[in-house]
Amino acid sequence: MKRSNEIDRILIARIRSGDSDAWTDLIARYEGRLQSFVNSRLSNRSASEDIVQEAFVGFLNSLPNYDGRRALESYLFSICAYKLTDYLRREGRRPSIPLSSGSDSSGQWQLPGSARPASSIARSVERKRIEEDAITEAIAAQVDKWQAKGDWEKLKCIELLVVRGYPNKEAAEILNITEQQVANFKFDFLSRLRTLIKRQGLSQEVFPELYQD
Repeated sequence: MKRSNEIDRILIARIRSGDSDAWTDLIARYEGRLQSFVNSRLSNRSASEDIVQEAFVGFLNSLPNYDGRRALESYLFSICAYKLTDYLRREGRRPSIPLSSGSDSSGQWQLPGSARPASSIARSVERKRIEEDAITEAIAAQVDKWQAKGDWEKLKCIELLVVRGYPNKEAAEILNITEQQVANFKFDFLSRLRTLIKRQGLSQEVFPELYQD
């Protein structure tokens, strides 16, 4: 693990220094793993490849905010999971992550801002990028924390709810736990995301729903 982390640190340093070969090395190192992850959840090969490419672009855009304390592999997989989630949401195949309270147990979660007026929905590309980076960073931080603590049941539950789009009842049946436990995991996850995003110090205009309580 230490050897792997050292390789990642060197790759990041090379990329930041403008070494174009380093970017190629990074893709070669992680593209296969990310592709397998997306392929296991999506049967459309072309869409899977696009999602992985978007994940790498998302990582490049967020590189200035990457502090190196988070495992690169975990960070890349978090971005990829978010891109997959966004794709499935656009296809109408899954719920998204709400940052406002009130999601029910049906699995129909709303993306933050989906209920805003049309003028707000038509946000700039820069605004969207800020939102994506903020959510990606928060998810990655929470996933890292659960992994460090060995909270695998929580991670499995959130994957079923967020990535696969299962309602609480089906997630409970798959994990052999109660629906109340699933609801508790969901509430805990969303609560922690809200806290982590608030700590990023973004303007209240980016996620106004975080300040409505």
